[in-house]
Parts: sequence; C-alpha cells; structure tokens
Amino acid sequence: MEIVGSSVFIKNMKFYARHGVMPQERVTGGEFTVSLRVGFRAGRAVESDDVADTLNYAEIYETVKREMQQPSALLEHVAGRIGKSILCAMPNAETVDITLSKTNPPMGADAGCAGIELCIRR
Repeated sequence: MEIVGSSVFIKNMKFYARHGVMPQERVTGGEFTVSLRVGFRAGRAVESDDVADTLNYAEIYETVKREMQQPSALLEHVAGRIGKSILCAMPNAETVDITLSKTNPPMGADAGCAGIELCIRR
C-alpha cells in the first residue's frame, strides 16, 4: 500500500474578530469563518495508531484562534499569519490551505461572505 497524499482538516471554525480596512470594522467587529487543510505524511500514523505521529486538531484550532484574535486590516495578512504559525509549530506539516471568510462584508452587495484562500508550502 502506498499513501499518495494525506492531510488533516477542520472546516467552518467560527470566530468573532475585528479585521477590516474600514475603521468601523475594527470597532464593531464581525463574524468570520476559517477552514483549513494541513498536509503531512500520515504513513507513520496509519501504522502506529499513535496520536504523536499525526497533527493535533486541538493545537491547530488554538493556533487559528490566537491569530484570529489579533486585529488586521487585510484577511490576507491574517491567513498568512495562521499558515506561518502552523508551519512553525508543527514540523511535520508540509502545506497549509486556508479559506478565511468575512460574513456579510460591508461592500454594498447582497453576499453571504467574501474572503481569501491561501495555499502555503513549507
């Protein structure tokens, strides 16, 4: 058996945060959704059944939560910080794919969300 790709993922994490270009967005804040996929080599975990051989979902969540609490003007900046933090904290992580969405963005359109997708490789 050959594993040709593997990742852990967390979808639709909800956060209230103060990101945005407009001053009012930094004051009132808004709702954001983060989904991510972290690529790593899962072969050892497949064989060992040991949590030490995989990536810890709780640690990933805490990293995302910490970065979401720090206000930024641009979602690109927030997503980049999340990716860098995960790669720094988890030496086995090889890639991070992040989708960061702002719910009901203030752009004068009837849109459920707007955001950024980043694909980061070590």
